[in-house]
Amino acid sequence: MRAIDLSIVTWRKSSYSNSDGGACLEVAAGLPSLVPVRDSKAPAHGTLLFEAASWAAFVTAVRRPV
Repeated sequence: MRAIDLSIVTWRKSSYSNSDGGACLEVAAGLPSLVPVRDSKAPAHGTLLFEAASWAAFVTAVRRPV
């Protein structure tokens, strides 16, 4: 498995985050086939990498009304 340089990505906090620093995540764009995701409160603890298609399917599913 090759190493992926995440120092070049721009992280953005979830729009559902609040100014109190509650539980939230950050996602980064700029990688053509991957979506990096990390905990905004502890970014040094690691990053999860999702295939772009899998991330899109997840976001679609959580946006779907119940």
